[in-house]
Amino acid sequence: MSPELFSLKGRHALVTGASSGFGQHFARVLARAGAEVAVAARRADRLSTLVEQIVAEGGSARALSMDVTARDSVQAAFDELAARWGAPDIVVNNAGVGAKARALDCDDAEWTSVLDTNLRGAWIVAQEAARRMVAAQRGGSIINVTSILASRVGVALAPYCASKAGLAHLTRALALEWARHGIRVNSIAPGYFSTEINADYLASEGGEKLRARVPFRRFGQYPDLDGPLLLLASDAGRYMSGAEIVVDGAHSCASV
Repeated sequence: MSPELFSLKGRHALVTGASSGFGQHFARVLARAGAEVAVAARRADRLSTLVEQIVAEGGSARALSMDVTARDSVQAAFDELAARWGAPDIVVNNAGVGAKARALDCDDAEWTSVLDTNLRGAWIVAQEAARRMVAAQRGGSIINVTSILASRVGVALAPYCASKAGLAHLTRALALEWARHGIRVNSIAPGYFSTEINADYLASEGGEKLRARVPFRRFGQYPDLDGPLLLLASDAGRYMSGAEIVVDGAHSCASV
């Protein structure tokens, strides 16, 4: 198998939620593989440093201000990209927020915030990307970032679990509908990785107990996601759609 199968040279990629965590890492990985990358987030000030890092590593990147929960913001960002690229080849739906309250204490505002960003936001971005791809008569790859909590559950995470379960099922529904257009829709379901959302908890006594339940006896490290990301983004995964790649150190194989 040629390494060129995983090359993204000449491709154009959009990564949402790129101001921190997975999004920052995904953008750099895609750029190293040869893609020109647009990094998008609400916190646009944090994107300039990421763009500088990618350029310093020999890649090509640009920053976009995008609020995935606002359709006009998403459309404006895609319009800006269209003037430069046309339709994107790769879209990584990574923007997401966590939950903080137990179910009895979760108010409507928190529920709406989590579902709006994690599920509705991913829907808006995927739909807008697909419309551009279809209009350009070209296929593409849409990669949704879900979670092992799409199929498992956790305490004080009810809206988060619901949003990721919905996104996992949405991935399959879109894969079915858009296959005829050459658009592949897949998901990556990470296990427990240290991010801005959960870093404090994973460093606590409770986090240590959780780590002990992971069969690998460690939390995930960002490079653990590189292979799955490049597989789904590149021609190496050209016949994959509606698939979910779980990256969790066998955590999903253990009892709840």
